[in-house]
Amino acid sequence: MWTDNETDRDFLNFEGVADTIAEVIVSADGRPVSIGVSGAWGVGKSSMIKLTKTSLAKHQPVHGANKFVFVEFNAWLYQGYDDARAALLEVIANRLEAESEARKTGIDKAKDFLSRVRWFRLAKLVALPAASMALGLPPIGLAGEIAGAVKDATSGNLTNEGMESLGKQASDTASAASALVKPKDAVSPPKEIQALRDSFEEAIEALGITLVVLIDDLDRCMPDTTISTLEAIRLFLFLDHTAFVIAADDNMIKHAVKKHFGGLEDDELITNYFDKLVQIPIRVPALGMQEVRAYLMMLFIENSDLNQANKDQLRTSIAGQLRESWKGKRVDRSFVSSCGIDLKPELLARLETAERLAPLMTTSERIAGNPRLIKRFLNALSIRMTISTAQGVGVDEAVLAKLLLFERLASPAAYAALTSAVNTDPEGKPQILTPWEDAATKGEEFELDEAWDEAFVREWLALPPKLGQVDLRGALYVGREHAPLVTASDRLSSAAADLLRALVENPQESNALVTSLTDLPRTELSIMMDRVLARARQIQEWGAPPILDACIALATADPNQGRSLAGFLMERPGKQIQASIVPKIESEPWASDVLKHWADAADVEGPVKRVIEGRSKSGNVAK
Repeated sequence: MWTDNETDRDFLNFEGVADTIAEVIVSADGRPVSIGVSGAWGVGKSSMIKLTKTSLAKHQPVHGANKFVFVEFNAWLYQGYDDARAALLEVIANRLEAESEARKTGIDKAKDFLSRVRWFRLAKLVALPAASMALGLPPIGLAGEIAGAVKDATSGNLTNEGMESLGKQASDTASAASALVKPKDAVSPPKEIQALRDSFEEAIEALGITLVVLIDDLDRCMPDTTISTLEAIRLFLFLDHTAFVIAADDNMIKHAVKKHFGGLEDDELITNYFDKLVQIPIRVPALGMQEVRAYLMMLFIENSDLNQANKDQLRTSIAGQLRESWKGKRVDRSFVSSCGIDLKPELLARLETAERLAPLMTTSERIAGNPRLIKRFLNALSIRMTISTAQGVGVDEAVLAKLLLFERLASPAAYAALTSAVNTDPEGKPQILTPWEDAATKGEEFELDEAWDEAFVREWLALPPKLGQVDLRGALYVGREHAPLVTASDRLSSAAADLLRALVENPQESNALVTSLTDLPRTELSIMMDRVLARARQIQEWGAPPILDACIALATADPNQGRSLAGFLMERPGKQIQASIVPKIESEPWASDVLKHWADAADVEGPVKRVIEGRSKSGNVAK
């Protein structure tokens, strides 16, 4: 299996771009700079961020304290549990305080900045008015006199002496008041914000550093979280000795801005909003055929039993060859075999698989060279091969890879036609493919039936191995989580099959199907839950993946399925469970045992347990 995590090891030939980003920051020589790393979901923006940090670290002084201090912020982690704007401010402030303590310099400046941030954060968390935020009023236990002071302040009738008195009263009645900044003469919110910026600049200057803030996963956030993060960034943009590197999908940013401004339709205004935050836009390079083939090969190499030194040598050689691909140099199995590393037959076979898959992985609209989708495809292939081995089915990996490619990329009509051909043939052979595969292999013209007639199928038919005379029943069996793959002995009604297909293909819309699901027999709902859970087993991160909506819809239609879903979730490795799943399931009647299991499990992360505990105390969790 390949994890879906960012990496600071270059598998995508991005190192040159990362070096360019680092050079921009170094060349700025203390002048403020903001860089936007854009690209669609899954193209490698997070890895680009990691590679940029690695590249910039090479410019640190050999002796003495580091010149560049990094803050990494992932707004998606705070979504639903914290205010992203306040969280970013505090992450920066805590980093500066830690750095000042380590360097034994600028401690007072860093602590002053942190205290201001904490007050703004407290005020935000308890939703105090802007005037009270400027005045330093306590966030809890507001006495009538203190609440009235907010009104006085907005009308300009509150004196500094009055503020001092009220501040003392607040400290006697509210424990949180100890975190407040002592009121200053300048009490208006704009002046307080400027004071916050000034305090930040003074802390940076006292430390003698350039702060590099790396913002990632904005395109995973809801619009409100995205805008909050960008607004927090705006507070510090264009201040000396700062550099912001922001990774985001342009289309998602545009969507968030459009929603924030009430459905704004002017694309130019929407684009200008982000452009004002980003001085230097850099787009993640698209992967061509060479890069996709190299990426597939490096993934197979990474999961092989080669020692790490040999893996690194191959990765370096492949990366070097890719940088000269514009000269016509190729990264293929022949090149990898010539790198002086003894490769076992199993690995050579996988490199051959990479060569076969690369063209369609690059040209197919549904994958289009997307690294995350490529990795997910390989993980699905690995899972099915494991099922095949465990159940003694004995499916050939090359056959399974070609079939899985068809399942993922062909139209539903073509896939239904293929499974029908297998199920109706006494030996499970899709013999309808034989004349088409022969013609495609020879480069001859041929006519396809209506359900099959698409450009992808024509390319796929030419891909080895030929399947027309292969018994595919075993391959369909190990991949039976896909909706159309229902064997003759386990067949659903047409209504149930249609609903199952909808659950798997559009799980985010599952809630609308509950009424229709309720009308089905329980035996069919049980089969459907088995199929959906088989698909869900491919998920490696259990926050709130769309497939969970399909599972919940089935459990709502039939409470008996809730027990199956609860058991499935409790079987997930604790490291896969994320805090965002708790509010998703907490109100479900079957969820209490799941949450108790996670709260007691040793391998479940602390943030998950804290969310369970907090929401249980607030009465949100179903008893």
